[in-house]
Amino acid sequence: MIRKDPPETSGAIIKRARTASPSNEQQIVISAGSNEKEQGLIRTVTRTSGLDAPIVSLAGAHGAEILSCRFDPSGQNIAAASADRTVSLWRTYPPNTNYGQLTGLHKTAITDLQWSLLSTSLYTIGADGNLCISDVTTGERVKRIKAHRGVINGLDRIATAGTELLVTGGDDGYVRIWDVGSDGQGDDAKEPVNEWNIGFPVTAVAWSADGSQVYVGGLDNCIHVYDIRTKERLHLMKGHVDTPTSITLSPGQGNYILTPSFSSVTLIHDVRPFSPHPHRIYRQLHGAPAGFENVLSRAAWSKFDGGKKVAVGGADRAVTVWDVESGRILYKLPGHKGTVTCVEFHPREPIVLTGSKDGTMLLGEIDPNL
Repeated sequence: MIRKDPPETSGAIIKRARTASPSNEQQIVISAGSNEKEQGLIRTVTRTSGLDAPIVSLAGAHGAEILSCRFDPSGQNIAAASADRTVSLWRTYPPNTNYGQLTGLHKTAITDLQWSLLSTSLYTIGADGNLCISDVTTGERVKRIKAHRGVINGLDRIATAGTELLVTGGDDGYVRIWDVGSDGQGDDAKEPVNEWNIGFPVTAVAWSADGSQVYVGGLDNCIHVYDIRTKERLHLMKGHVDTPTSITLSPGQGNYILTPSFSSVTLIHDVRPFSPHPHRIYRQLHGAPAGFENVLSRAAWSKFDGGKKVAVGGADRAVTVWDVESGRILYKLPGHKGTVTCVEFHPREPIVLTGSKDGTMLLGEIDPNL
C-alpha cells in the first residue's frame, strides 16, 4: 500500500520519488512487521527494459519440460521447444501472448531449435533423428530431413555467401552440415554437404564467427575444432572432466566459446588463432550445479553489452550470471520449480529468458551496469 503522507503516530521511513522521475521508474512498498502502519518503505526501482514487470512468467503452453528457448534475431518473438513434441511462439513484449503452437513436427521430444537469420523459417531437431524446417508465418512444416540415426543433440546456423548453413550433431557420432538456401526452405538439402564421423555421441555443435570452422563437443569431454574446407581436425581443447552440454560462441568477433558440462564446471575457451592462455582456458566458472539428471544445459552470452556476461541454468532451479572479465557471480536468479535447462539473452535489452523442466519460461530484466 502506498501512502501520500505518513500517519502522525507512525515511525515509518518513506523515500519519496522526485516529481521529475523518468517513466521507467516504479515505486514499490517493502513492509517489515505485522502492522503496516508501524513500518514501511517506499522504494523507487529503475526499470531497465520494455517488459511490463521486472519478471514475466510465460506458462500454460507446454505439458512437459522445455528443452530450448530462443529469441528471434529482432528480439520481438520467442520460440520454445518441449519434450511434449510442440513448439510455442510468444511475443516478448506486452501483452506477451502465446500466438502460435506448432504441432506435428516431430514424433518425439524436440531437443533444440534455431530461428533463421535470413528468412521466416524455424529449424528444429528431435530425438527422432529428424531436422525439420517450418514457416512461422503459416505455422506449417515445409521440410523434414532424416538427418541422423538416433537423437540429435546439437543445432546451429550461420548466414554466409548469401545462403544459410546448418550444423547438426547426434548420438550416432556424426556431425553434418546442411545448405538450406537463402530462403531457408531447404529445397536442395536432401543430403549433407559435409560430414564427419567423430566416433562417439555428439552433445554440442557451434559455428565459428566466419563459418570456416565447426566446434564439436561429445562424450570424450573435449572440444574438437574442424575445418569445413579441408575436413581436417585443427586442434583439440581439453579442460572438462565430464561431458560438455552445449557450445555457445561469444558475440562480435567470436573469440571465445562457452561450454557448461555435467561436472558443474563451466569453461570459457579462447579460440583465437594465437591464444596466450594455457590449454586455451580463459575462465573456469563455478556456481551452477548440473545435478544428476544429465540435462544438456544450454548456456548464453549477453549480447546487449557485447558479451560481458554469461549465464548457465542449474539443478538448483536458478540461473547463474557471471561477469566474464572477473569470473565473479553477479546474479542467482530464482523462480523456477525445476532444473533450468536453457538460457538466452535478449539481443538488444538486458533481459534474460529461461526455460525449465517445470514446463514454463521466465523473462527477467537485470542491471546492465553491474
